[in-house]
Amino acid sequence: MTPSLKAVLFDLDGTLLDTAPDFANVLNDMLFSRDKPPVAFTDVRQTVSHGARALVELGFGVSEGDEAFPSLLEELLTQYQARLSEQTALFENMAELLAFLEQRGIAWGIVTNKPAVYTRAILEDLGLAQRCASAVCPDQVQHRKPHPESILLACSEIGCDVMDAIYVGDHRRDIEAGINAGMQTIAAAYGYVGSDDCATDWGADRVADSVLEVHFYIRERLGMLL
Repeated sequence: MTPSLKAVLFDLDGTLLDTAPDFANVLNDMLFSRDKPPVAFTDVRQTVSHGARALVELGFGVSEGDEAFPSLLEELLTQYQARLSEQTALFENMAELLAFLEQRGIAWGIVTNKPAVYTRAILEDLGLAQRCASAVCPDQVQHRKPHPESILLACSEIGCDVMDAIYVGDHRRDIEAGINAGMQTIAAAYGYVGSDDCATDWGADRVADSVLEVHFYIRERLGMLL
């Protein structure tokens, strides 16, 4: 018997959306204004999933204990909020995947560690807010991923059992959160995976090197490849 599928949940940065270009532009503009050398885009891409604090450390070589850190972090976040969707877009072939899900009545949602003030604005900018069945941000829960609370909340909002859903993410904590919630997981190896990490080591049910492979695994789950 083919397992039912009622929802597909995505991490945001590095899984559903390619947000790295906007982060890179903001960080490098800050560096340029201080006559500091730019950071390579590949380095920014591999750091985005670790958050704004990690980007400040990457660009300026300072840690949270440094006196300059708070003001640099505040500036980065302020500048990023003003430029959220300049180059941010769905990953290649993601629009087709979302359309595929919607055509079959399968809900899709987002479970992210990105604060709601940024997440919801980006979804509005890209015309995705009304299509997204649930968007759970850390502001709504007590425990961030890899704790399963946010995934369980998304399933509750959608009205589906975790066994009838899939979680797709590009970080180890995403897969751990999905496993902790008791659902099938797909590791998005095409996302913001660090050079010292390997998606095949996270314990996901499937590893996808592209959005097309995510689509393939979903069709497989639906029994469309039999």
